[in-house]
Amino acid sequence: MPVITEHGAKQLPSVEIDSYNLEIRDEEGFVGDRASRAAFANIIEEWREPLRKIGADPLGDQPTEDVSKQELDAILKDGDPEAAGLVHSAIEAFAKELERVIRRFLKVASWRDTEAIVIGGGFRQSRVGELAIGRTEMLLKAGEVPIELELIRNHPDEAGLIGAAHLMPSWTLEGFDGILAVDIGGTNIRAGVVETNLRKSKKLDKAKVWQSELWRHGDEKTKRDEAVERLVDMLRDLIKKTEKAKLNLAPVIGVGCPGLIRPDGSIETGAQNLPGNWETKSFNLASAIREAIPEIGKHETAVVMHNDAVVQGLSELPVMRTYDRWGALTIGTGLGNVRFTTRRKS
Repeated sequence: MPVITEHGAKQLPSVEIDSYNLEIRDEEGFVGDRASRAAFANIIEEWREPLRKIGADPLGDQPTEDVSKQELDAILKDGDPEAAGLVHSAIEAFAKELERVIRRFLKVASWRDTEAIVIGGGFRQSRVGELAIGRTEMLLKAGEVPIELELIRNHPDEAGLIGAAHLMPSWTLEGFDGILAVDIGGTNIRAGVVETNLRKSKKLDKAKVWQSELWRHGDEKTKRDEAVERLVDMLRDLIKKTEKAKLNLAPVIGVGCPGLIRPDGSIETGAQNLPGNWETKSFNLASAIREAIPEIGKHETAVVMHNDAVVQGLSELPVMRTYDRWGALTIGTGLGNVRFTTRRKS
């Protein structure tokens, strides 16, 4: 097996990873659980419950779990003032929770002196999410916490693929048009082809998703091995499409996956939202992918795995490299987290 870098590496070509998949507990449980997509839905429900009892719920009979981000955004823009007021109240409450979570992270040694945090995940891809993040930054600065909160610039779905190009040394990508990338989440699995566009910029700031495929495994009852087979089918389909388009793929696959990744590519902990048991030592996702796709373009396949928040954060490296110490939070099924130190060439 060709070795590019170990899985879950603490030192990457452009950054040192000071911490990732950090799980902080307090008397209420995991701190990160208070700043997830589910946490926001719970806040909406808490506001609706007393209104529902007096017949004044502005959202009517629709269950909270069925109210989409798009519907909430529409309520803010053109909805009934009472309904918009409810959403604004939830945004304020969530921002206060996110502020508390960030303050707690900043107390951890590996997060001290963080200058900026980029925020991604599905929650960011909505006006509701943007307002909650903006309000959080105001609360932090008003509380004399001098930190910048940045919205991830690429669409979060694409950021989880683009960041994979930063997992490996640039020499592995030279002479090729793109790489295969995988983003595994608690609800979706996405596979795509990332065009690196190295001819335009060696810093990968011109990298973009050429094509991708999505499977919402959260909507189905599936087992781990079935999920891997489905992922492999997606990758094989993408390889065929690149061959037809005469796109020259590097023989590497970058994978972002929830949890703490061991150097051998197995998952130590944190994959509880995935279908089946992904944390047993007898299962190795990187090996399973490599065995199913042993070659790409007549070259032996190499697979590099890292935590999904790490990969999504790396997509922002071209603009965040101005900071020495910076982090990323991904607000989705859970709260992904990573803290980076930018490596400077001497």
